[in-house]
This record gives sequence, C-alpha cells and structure tokens, in this order.
Amino acid sequence: MLETIPDLPQHVLGVDARGRVSAEDYERVLIPAVEERLKSNPKLRLLYRLGPEFEGYTPGAMWDDARLGFAHWNAWEKIAVVTDVEWIRAAVRSFAFALPGEVRVFANEEFDAARAWVQS
Repeated sequence: MLETIPDLPQHVLGVDARGRVSAEDYERVLIPAVEERLKSNPKLRLLYRLGPEFEGYTPGAMWDDARLGFAHWNAWEKIAVVTDVEWIRAAVRSFAFALPGEVRVFANEEFDAARAWVQS
C-alpha cells in the first residue's frame, strides 16, 4: 500500500510504502499525485519512505516505478529514500548517479533528517 505523507510543501511529494506495494498502488496513489504536482511545479522533490511495515513490491509495481521515473526524467530535483532494506539502499545508490537530481538514502531512524533535507 502507498499513502501520501501530509504536511509537506507543494513542491515536495511524500509517500509511505507499507505492506506489499502493487502496480495498483502506483496507479491509484503515486502516479496521480506526481501528475497533479507537476501541473504547478516544474521540478519535484520526493520523500519515499519504506518503513518497517514494508514487505516488498509486486513485479507490476517495479515496472510502474521505472516507468514513472523515465516518464518524468527531468522533473526530479531531489529524492530522499528512507529505508533499512539493504537491497533497496544498494540499488538506489547504484543508480543515483544516472538521475538528474540529487539522491540520498537515509535509514528509517533518520526520517526527520530526510524530511528536512528534501525540503531544503
């Protein structure tokens, strides 16, 4: 399941991943939120938390994630990924150099620091 994180500035989109994240979650929550924010902001910042309740992605969700990133390639100004899942941390670090904006990985206990960084 994906839920938006409230109380962030308009140019920052926060998403909390819990349980098993599916393609439907991307299509129902994340993609519409990105599309809506891009109407009034040419650049977006993303705060993406995969906390202790996160169980994984379905194959369709992984495809939608890649598709969303490529569809709005130049829109990402900053991305903060908050997780203790080591394979996700490693994957984000491996591909961060290829993204046009700044990307940082934070541990779950650093959520407040991630939130501050992505807003600054």
